[in-house]
Amino acid sequence: MANEFDTGVSGADALYANIMQSALFTLNEQSIIRPLVRNYDMTGTPGLTAQVPIYPAVTAAGVADGTDLSNSSFATTKKEITASEVGVMVTVTDLLEEASNDDTAAAVGRQIGAAMAEKVDTDLAALFTGFSNNINKTSAAVTVEDLFKAAATLKANKADQNGAFVAVLHPYQAYDIKAQLTNNGATMSHSLSDVGNRALEQGFIGRIAGIDVFESTIIGAPDSAGAYTGAVMTQDALGYMVKRSMRIETQRDASLRASEIVGSMAYGVSELFDQYGVGITSDGTAVI
Repeated sequence: MANEFDTGVSGADALYANIMQSALFTLNEQSIIRPLVRNYDMTGTPGLTAQVPIYPAVTAAGVADGTDLSNSSFATTKKEITASEVGVMVTVTDLLEEASNDDTAAAVGRQIGAAMAEKVDTDLAALFTGFSNNINKTSAAVTVEDLFKAAATLKANKADQNGAFVAVLHPYQAYDIKAQLTNNGATMSHSLSDVGNRALEQGFIGRIAGIDVFESTIIGAPDSAGAYTGAVMTQDALGYMVKRSMRIETQRDASLRASEIVGSMAYGVSELFDQYGVGITSDGTAVI
């Protein structure tokens, strides 16, 4: 009876508000990469594809008094972001709900929201390997010097005119940076930098070379050589377009004595400005 729908007020309907609130909160709180890229909202707009204009740079030149300026070509190109659906379904049996001491609705909402956040960030992280500029250290650990190299590359490409620099690294990559900053876990002392002491005290890196460093397991599984690919970029390097925000629907399956809770959304991701991102591929050997 999976296709049957009980038009009466079901237990799932009564829990709908709590599920939706928890799912949306978790989606927003656990998305690490999505807030770091350019976001476009196409909800309520016809079509599945967003066209993002890419503007060319222009150059100013000296000109003599009374001399007409020559025209600068300003031919724009475009990048397209096409949306598609993603979804997840959770089935909560009556017995499970009746036996639970926890807020079942909130727990289901958190799981759905976390699944959606992970999917969005995974799709964005998959674009890191597409950057033309890449610091490739497949068989070696990433270092602070590599972050300086990435920052210098972005500045040379004038990416600093388009927002702050951010880095997204796998925790094993971030560990290599922390180990270098702290002399492999030396006690706090004046011989360490402020960043190194902060890493010892608080467990996170913070900012290096003007780059705000984030850690995420969403970077995914290592390649065949055991290397992970993170990235240093500006907000305009990648784009995320939402066509339909996450929604929650419930359906009662009486024969199963359960309620089906479905979360879905429609979105798309794409690289926008290739020169505004630098991939960092490095050894990601487990620390224990």
